[in-house]
Parts: sequence; C-alpha cells; structure tokens
Amino acid sequence: MIIDHRTYTVKHGLMEDYLMRFERDALPVQLRHLGNYIGSFKSDIGPQNQVVHLWAYEDIADREARRAAMAADPEWQAFLFTNRGTFVEQENKILKPTAFSALR
Repeated sequence: MIIDHRTYTVKHGLMEDYLMRFERDALPVQLRHLGNYIGSFKSDIGPQNQVVHLWAYEDIADREARRAAMAADPEWQAFLFTNRGTFVEQENKILKPTAFSALR
C-alpha cells in the first residue's frame, strides 16, 4: 500500500469556499474513481491556509490508473475549471507505511 499525501496552500480568504466546493463537487467524483479516502485536514498550527488530502492505493500503478480515469471524467474537469486560481502552492508526496504502521 502507498499513501498519496497532497498538500494545497489556498489563497488567503478562499479556504471555506474551497472546502465547500471540494466536498460538494470534487469529493463525490474522487470517491467514485479513487476509492480509498483516508481524509482531509486543515492546518491549525504551523503554515496556515493549507489543506491536506490523503488517499490510499495498492501501488503506483493503481494510483496512476485511478487518477487517469478521474482525469477523463467530465465532472472532474468541470471542478478543475471552477477551482482555477484557488491554490498558491501544491505539494504531493507518496508515503510507504513502515512494517509496524497501523495502516498497511
């Protein structure tokens, strides 16, 4: 298993709007295609205006196939259009669990 750790820095003042649109428009599409949703989290202490989304996949090939299917979905493309200009930065990481991790 791998974890896709995606950190987005949202423009000041747009966090609540982004989270509303993500929950309403993006998450249903992502759940349909990506499946294994771990959760979404807002920063509270440390760098501000950040949201982290975590998704689990079997491996890199599973991730690539699922994300390609999502990218072809017209509902996802519509969300991307409405989301333009929301982020000032994005960082993606692929995490592999340790042998003793609760998630494996």
